[in-house]
Amino acid sequence: SSPEEYGNHFAWGETEPKTTCLWSTYKHCKGSYDTMTKYCTSSEYGAVDNKIELEAADDAATANWSSDWQMPSYEQFDELFNSSYTATTWTTLNGVSGYEITSKSNGNSIFLPAAGWRHDTQLSGRGECGNYWSSTPYDNLADRAYHLAFYKGYRIIDRNYRINGRSVRPVCD
Repeated sequence: SSPEEYGNHFAWGETEPKTTCLWSTYKHCKGSYDTMTKYCTSSEYGAVDNKIELEAADDAATANWSSDWQMPSYEQFDELFNSSYTATTWTTLNGVSGYEITSKSNGNSIFLPAAGWRHDTQLSGRGECGNYWSSTPYDNLADRAYHLAFYKGYRIIDRNYRINGRSVRPVCD
């Protein structure tokens, strides 16, 4: 309900928040990284379905906000931190650290709080780093998807295990 609120952490492709993030609790596998049941392009990782786009039914933004919203794609994250289009500032909003990203074309901005991330039952990095899921699975390793990770002065779009709990900041179509 406010820009600086951390929000929930979700495993990639799940629509309910999680406090325990393990392969044994992940919806799209049968208990391990090599038993994927959805969004799998290699038999090395499970049942191949060749899905390379997150379906609305598995999109945390769509499920929690409405069909007008979705998780941002890899390309949208890339554009968000492109200095040709935006200015980024590490700042504090109402006592919460994070990045403020401001459009150079219209002056609109978004604040991404440093909400940390979750693995197993551990919440790490709150107040120091942010980790936000994209809607884009990683083709070469079916147990991973792209996410935006940042600390003060450092940002990267990287791939990580789908089981980890990361934040979601939706975009509107």
